[in-house]
Amino acid sequence: MIIIMKPNASNEAVGKIKNLIESNGLQVHLSEGTEVTIVGVVGDKTKLQGANIELMDGVDKIVAVTESYKLVNKKFHPDDTAITIGNAKIGPGHLTMMAGPCAIENHDMLMETAFAVKKAGAQFLRGGAYKPRTSPYAFQGLEEEGLKFMQEAREATGLNIVCEVTSLKALETAVKYVDMIQIGARNMQNFELLKETGKAGVPVLLKRGLSATIDEWLNSAEYIASEGNTNIVLCERGIRTYETATRNTLDISAVPVIRAKSHLPVIIDPSHATGVRAYIEPISKAAIAVGADGLIVEVHPCPSCALSDGPQSLTFEQFDSLVEELKPYAKLAGRTLDE
Repeated sequence: MIIIMKPNASNEAVGKIKNLIESNGLQVHLSEGTEVTIVGVVGDKTKLQGANIELMDGVDKIVAVTESYKLVNKKFHPDDTAITIGNAKIGPGHLTMMAGPCAIENHDMLMETAFAVKKAGAQFLRGGAYKPRTSPYAFQGLEEEGLKFMQEAREATGLNIVCEVTSLKALETAVKYVDMIQIGARNMQNFELLKETGKAGVPVLLKRGLSATIDEWLNSAEYIASEGNTNIVLCERGIRTYETATRNTLDISAVPVIRAKSHLPVIIDPSHATGVRAYIEPISKAAIAVGADGLIVEVHPCPSCALSDGPQSLTFEQFDSLVEELKPYAKLAGRTLDE
């Protein structure tokens, strides 16, 4: 449940309620807005039966929260969250571009890509050092060596770096190098990995699972937030349906639904959603129109030579053109495409 305080509620009144909640073994999540303070109660609210909180000084009303996710719920935090990572912001007023290869193949290829996407206007370099592949014989990634290449690219370009982890071991290694951890679609419900990611404290890009509902997706975010890390960005990357014309089916309606349900930023991955580079530009424009906070796009110096996801990767020239095409759309949506 959430306790909505009166506009003139004193800090002392808020403090008394906080102490009452915590003394009953529950957790408190405070959201101090411009007009009112909201006290979120996390835990078994039956422990507060008979406390008559609604009669305490400064309390306006109590609202029940039926969803199982609390910390990522918009009822707990009415204002949309903006997350700052390095020199970039993800959230209201900004359109964040993340770009890079599906898999880090070698040092020179990554550095070439980093400079190219930086020049085009990206704020993040994405790259896979750990690759969860359907076939055990497919390229699995360079692991820590790839992370070292990513770190070098960040030092050379100033780009923030984001990389997927696939296991607890990979997480322990990646946190030493990256600015943002990605949890991929296949691990969205790897709850032990989610909890450890929350404990790591590094910002997280959480992709939606292949067949996950939005509430399941938000509950996965709650696992991370419950460990003290609320720097979470959600990523809609398409879901599995009976349609075969595209790699997945982009649920574009997920963006406004998330807007209604959660305060977390949400971005779109048009590359994995479609699997076809020709569809990336129109999908990206649609993402901005429905309120996405950013895009994560696969870019490769030679897509036809790529070891992973070549058909959905843009060339440097195509990515540069995409960013230019998106600028008027971002302006129309009241967003700044920071460079």
